[in-house]
Amino acid sequence: MGHENITEFILLGLFSDEDAKVACFVVFSLCYIAILFGNLLILFTIRGSRLREQPMYFFLSYLSFMDVCFTSTVAPKLITDLLVRQKTISYNSCITQMFFAHFFGATEMFILVSMAYDRYAAICRPLHYMVIMSRQVCYVLLMASIFGAFIHSILHVLIIIELPFCGPNQIDHYFCDIFPLLKLACMDTSLLVIVIITTTGVLSILTFVALVISYIIILSTLRTRSSQGCRKALSTCGSHITVVFMFFLPLIFTYVPTADSISNDKVFALFYTMIAPMFNPFIYTLRNIDMKNAMRKMWCRDTRSEGK
Repeated sequence: MGHENITEFILLGLFSDEDAKVACFVVFSLCYIAILFGNLLILFTIRGSRLREQPMYFFLSYLSFMDVCFTSTVAPKLITDLLVRQKTISYNSCITQMFFAHFFGATEMFILVSMAYDRYAAICRPLHYMVIMSRQVCYVLLMASIFGAFIHSILHVLIIIELPFCGPNQIDHYFCDIFPLLKLACMDTSLLVIVIITTTGVLSILTFVALVISYIIILSTLRTRSSQGCRKALSTCGSHITVVFMFFLPLIFTYVPTADSISNDKVFALFYTMIAPMFNPFIYTLRNIDMKNAMRKMWCRDTRSEGK
């Protein structure tokens, strides 16, 4: 089988309104710069400070890295396409983009689960925390996240490369995703749609439910703690819960309903490809004293030494 005639696709993008495109070019460019700056700032701050020794910040540095990679698979093409008339993407580039978008997105999903496990161990099992979350365990969780994401993404690619594409080549989206591609295949893909809804959709829901339950357990444990320790833990968990909701809810809305709702998917996809990665650095730094102190120490040190 494979792709018979089509060697490239045309991405229809977010919308067809010409007047809005220049404004969106500016807005999305600024968003992308903010994503790169914010997440790289977190990454370098953690790597350059003592925070990297703590499991929570170990995962947070990788979450920031995944945010940069995930958005970079989608944003540059979305931004440049706003200025060009013909938004084409080759068949191979399309498949590659789909693979990496799912790979980085799924890795991020699993890292968020690892972070919830870390918070559970810190708050519910404090005496055994250093054993439960040893550096070795952290690396095992990270490698499991990457491996799980790779399996998930490669399965999507294997489904698509077996399909014949012989007719229309217009993708109703701003990046190559599996549902818009399935709509273009020259065969009945209704069974495959069900398979993807059950795998990706159920995976998203189960992960989200597991995360919510873990935070409910954590928060109920916190009720018995001293007010100062409780406030700090609540602040940390609050940040995590905010990120989880911002990332997972649009994802669930995208992959759980039927493939007919693709026009809405573009809006939902904006949330987890652009908006959540942009807010993550703010959510994690504004409410986090350790992070603020590390940034002050690391980035203000140079200015102080210059002023002497």
